[in-house]
Amino acid sequence: MEKTISKRTAAKTKYVPYATERTQENSGGSTAIFIIGAVLATIFAASTAYSGMKAGLTVAAGIPGSIIGSGLVGVFAKKKGLFGKNLLQGMSSGGESIASGMIYVLPAIIIIGGRVNFFAGIAVGALAVLFAVGMASLVENYLLVEEDGKLMYPESTAISEALDASEAGGDALKHMGIGFGIGGVITLLTTQVFGWVNSVMTFVGSTSYRWKISTEVNPMLAGIGFVVGLDVSLTMFAGSILANFAITPLIAYFTQMAGGHAHVWNDVHMLMSQMNIDTVAGSYTKYIGAGMMLCGGIIGAIKLIPVIVTSIKKTLNARNNSGEEKNSLGIMALLVATIAIFIVGAFLTGNMVITILAGIMSLVLALLFVIVSARLAGTIGCSNAPVSGMTIASLVVMTLVFALMGWTSNTHNETLLLFGVFIVTAISVGGAYMQTQKVNYLVGGRRSEMMKYFLLAALIGVVVVVGTTVILSPQLAVKSADPPFGLPQANLIATLTTGILSGNLPWIMIIVGIIMALVCWMLNLPIMTVALGFYLPISTTSIILVGALLKLFIQKTTQNKELRETRLSAGVSLSSGLIAGGSIIGLIGIILHVTGVLQNRVPAGFAGSNAMAVVLLIIMAAAIIVPLMVIKHPAAKKQAE
Repeated sequence: MEKTISKRTAAKTKYVPYATERTQENSGGSTAIFIIGAVLATIFAASTAYSGMKAGLTVAAGIPGSIIGSGLVGVFAKKKGLFGKNLLQGMSSGGESIASGMIYVLPAIIIIGGRVNFFAGIAVGALAVLFAVGMASLVENYLLVEEDGKLMYPESTAISEALDASEAGGDALKHMGIGFGIGGVITLLTTQVFGWVNSVMTFVGSTSYRWKISTEVNPMLAGIGFVVGLDVSLTMFAGSILANFAITPLIAYFTQMAGGHAHVWNDVHMLMSQMNIDTVAGSYTKYIGAGMMLCGGIIGAIKLIPVIVTSIKKTLNARNNSGEEKNSLGIMALLVATIAIFIVGAFLTGNMVITILAGIMSLVLALLFVIVSARLAGTIGCSNAPVSGMTIASLVVMTLVFALMGWTSNTHNETLLLFGVFIVTAISVGGAYMQTQKVNYLVGGRRSEMMKYFLLAALIGVVVVVGTTVILSPQLAVKSADPPFGLPQANLIATLTTGILSGNLPWIMIIVGIIMALVCWMLNLPIMTVALGFYLPISTTSIILVGALLKLFIQKTTQNKELRETRLSAGVSLSSGLIAGGSIIGLIGIILHVTGVLQNRVPAGFAGSNAMAVVLLIIMAAAIIVPLMVIKHPAAKKQAE
């Protein structure tokens, strides 16, 4: 496929796909593909929701989906071949895209003290899927065909090359299996499931310079660190260092001097002088982090203005292609979503004025940013798309309108956030759909067939993510300095909407965060990455850094370039397994605890000590490094065979 792609780019001629539609006629195996795809969509939706709410980071499912698909198609649906693998990567992305958007807003309903209604969540999410796919399909031919060679779709190209190199799927699938086993076993041992060993090491400074550092031995987070690499991980950890060793100790120092009448701003029953380090972090430092993320989101949205203008201009000027497939399904999906959002809104709110105004704003903002998201998939890919920035900008606009209209109660806030769920899900799905269809275009699959499979997978993802959120509600509602789920984006959105509507936003801390973000921008630092590290518990960012350092170890200790690339590629596959294993087993563990099948157990003695966590960390690091370091050079492997 690389030769085909390079030929197209150099000659600037019409792209000839890797295979033609004729090769998939009468291929059979569609039922098996749908069943496998539904399972993959479920797995990637659940694991992405879990890991995203835990760490605020998500990992695209296209490449892992293509790797797993290559192995499963060979076992269960050989007749579908390349096209079956292509459909599976599309369904994997469809399920994952729901979690990558919905987790930014849906948990915010729980944070503000509301309850996520399972059926309402499914209705809003399903309409967002229909709207995003329908809207993206209108510009699909233009972005995929007319802009071919201009929009490079980096992640789509990587996925299509992974599909082309299917013979590598066996080794990749093996390493994903190893990673799943490592992640699953370690998670089983910890308090997430059986609670046999302690997985968190904590050290606290209790003098006038008060600080706290902790690390959670979490294979899922280590896998994320390996995938995102040292630059991102180190930048996040720098944000945590700033929060935990500069800002929080400084605030704690001055609060000790407070008099007997100075109370914590959000807790009138607690004196400032009595706050411990966790309370200082939760009541003050986190709001500075929220200000940083707000500023980062706004700057990201401002940077998108040229992209928005260009996207709209080029879309309006796009020519219809006579050879384009009929888009009846996409148009029908768009019409259904546009009409149904007002029906569902009226049912949920019982107020036609709120329904009409919020519905119109949601449709306009979603339309605008779905086009932007679809185009960004062609320039920087979905993994790097500023979904949170577009969402923050949209919700700030809607919140200000709600405040001006006098809709300021907690019930109004829940309604606002439900419409926000529609917007963020549509944005995330729009980019993922366009990226998936680009892979389909490069491979030579039927566009209408991919649309059907993607839609089905995304709808499955909606059910899974809403269900996961409902199950995790007790854990998501926990408010502490080191909560079970960090929820940085959802906490920010809950803080903003609640603060603006109530007029009780802690503006001093928000402004300090904004100023710090502007300094990061002046220094050309990635604001949102620093802000995530500032906001998340250091126990999360430190283990992500450990994963990145393990990747660095592989890079530095493998001198041969080809062997190094082979090991790093295997490391990404193994890390995908770590993420899937850790998140899926962790989710199952929480379900068992919530239903009372397992009782909460706190390890005691050595098993509950910091030393136990250190031992577990060493074991996890060795379990990740050893399978990668034993990989031989491809040439030596061929000779041995």
